[in-house]
Amino acid sequence: MRHLLFALLLAIATPLWAAPALADSARELTWSELIPEGAPPQAPQQAPMHDLSQLADALAAESGPAAQQSAPDAPVVKDLDNQQIKLPGYIVPLDVTEEGRVTEFLFVPYFGACIHVPPPPSNQIVHVTSELGVQMDALYQPFWIEGPLRVEATDSEMGSAGYKMTAEKIYAYEM
Repeated sequence: MRHLLFALLLAIATPLWAAPALADSARELTWSELIPEGAPPQAPQQAPMHDLSQLADALAAESGPAAQQSAPDAPVVKDLDNQQIKLPGYIVPLDVTEEGRVTEFLFVPYFGACIHVPPPPSNQIVHVTSELGVQMDALYQPFWIEGPLRVEATDSEMGSAGYKMTAEKIYAYEM
């Protein structure tokens, strides 16, 4: 009888022990997975910039007027709310500390979005806050962000975002 009781307790408690390990694994998403199935097509976006010889032209355009966002109310995937996700992309700074760390930013699928080209649709922008942040001089490379994704619209001077996250991890993207 005692063995049966022990086996029963073990069977009940095992899922509780396994839960933290499952919660730590983030679901890796692509940007297209942030667009709901059947959503109306959006205007074509700029291809990601991987040729750094174009960087000077992109930076020079930053001083020009902000481009208008084509779809500030694009539909979002409501099932992603509160899911632990991992997403690659680029940082558009919104708030920088005195130490030069970006602690609030828009996370976008391609370099220069929201600055010198029209911002992508709101379902292609994640508004991110991070306690630690990212050093300002590192922003020209792609990053991974990880944390719980919230389906929540926010607005900034750089564009509207359809998603929000308090990043638990931010680290360089490596192919």
